Amino acid sequence: MKKYAIVLAAGKGTRMKTELPKCAYPLLRKPMIAYIVENIRNSNKFDEIIVVVGHKREVIQDILGDTVTYVVQEQQLGTGHAVMVCKPYIKDMNGDCIILPGDMPLVDDIVIEKAISEHHDRRHDLTIVTTKIEDPEGYGRIIRNESGYLDSIIEHHEATSSQRMISEINTGMYVVNTKILFESLKKVTNQNSKNEYYLTDIVNIMQQKNHVIGTYYLLDSYKSIGVNDLYALSIAEAKLRLKINKALMINGVTMINPETITIGQNVIIEENVIIHPNTYITGNSVIHKGAQIGPNTEIHDSIIGERVTCKHSLVYNSTVDEDTTIGPFSHLRNGAHIGAHNRIGNFVEVKKSSTGTNTKASHLAYIGDATIGNNVNFGCGSITVNYDGKNKYQTTIGDDVFIGCNVNLIAPIQIDDNSFIAAGSTLNKNVPKGSLAIARAFQVNKENYMREKSPNEEDKI
Repeated sequence: MKKYAIVLAAGKGTRMKTELPKCAYPLLRKPMIAYIVENIRNSNKFDEIIVVVGHKREVIQDILGDTVTYVVQEQQLGTGHAVMVCKPYIKDMNGDCIILPGDMPLVDDIVIEKAISEHHDRRHDLTIVTTKIEDPEGYGRIIRNESGYLDSIIEHHEATSSQRMISEINTGMYVVNTKILFESLKKVTNQNSKNEYYLTDIVNIMQQKNHVIGTYYLLDSYKSIGVNDLYALSIAEAKLRLKINKALMINGVTMINPETITIGQNVIIEENVIIHPNTYITGNSVIHKGAQIGPNTEIHDSIIGERVTCKHSLVYNSTVDEDTTIGPFSHLRNGAHIGAHNRIGNFVEVKKSSTGTNTKASHLAYIGDATIGNNVNFGCGSITVNYDGKNKYQTTIGDDVFIGCNVNLIAPIQIDDNSFIAAGSTLNKNVPKGSLAIARAFQVNKENYMREKSPNEEDKI
């Protein structure tokens, strides 16, 4: 028996007012659809994940790559129709499948596993995940009979005034026998106010066939938040941020004013790390022991070594080795690799470059497309001139090199070990080992130049 997971991600998400398809919108810099697929995979309960795509499907496909099977819903004709188009891709009808909306990013693997257990333990043919929320506006209501069992699900716009007072809602998550699901979908019609095929109609259809239908009640109702607009997104972010920060602090991470700190779900932070206010750490970042991060710092998809200090800075797709200081106001990007015991200081940008140990660029420098050795000093205002308007070129700097202030190294260029570059030089030739390089015009002072130029304005000189 093969078990399938079906994720409904074809909607436009017009209320998000964005060019992105709704399920691709980022939550803590990670697309919502990625949370759902990752949590399904972490549950280890399903053989295949099918994602139903439609509007701007190439965006979803770029996010998930070849990790899932895609089914295209050319016309968005409702949730029932979205599941129906999956039938040609279901090769084994003898197992179960789970159906989830792609805009419910807080549904974790624990919820998925508990819903499946309830489905199997109770021997249901269909299990509907329900919960209670304070404001059920827009959600389908769970209608129960006098005995407390599920009677039907009424969509919000089809519900009466009294039915809209019900706080128990359909989360949009189902576990269902695959064969019975597609047999029931054949009988679903679009005879309703929106002319759509509702997946919820299978409840009445299955009841008529005396199939066993039950519910799994989700106690943590916040996990069922459906993100339909930017306000709902902010609520989901706040819930996820609190959950992540709490777990990290319990495991030995110090957070100063944690309400202002945002940590992504896939970030790894070791114990004895201190994170200061207004800090964002996202993507697949790793922060090692003893590091101090922030305040006012962004780190994304980067590795920060032990005892690193990084404050008031941006670090993207980069690596910083142990005992290095970054900032304030530094910018590392595009594969920068800063060695151990370095100092990357005020208003220094490092792009696609590597440094050895004990190298310093303390202020106002640009290092791009460069390989730099140990014990190198960049003076204030020194830059690697890596771009000629068409192509990027490499700069190579050896060990124990001193680069004076306001030096321009025009790439491609190689500076060998133990070299000294005089301040104000602009170099376009390689520098041999142990050399002093000076490349600047001689100073010329023309005395009385301004007086001769403006004889009537002597008082202003």
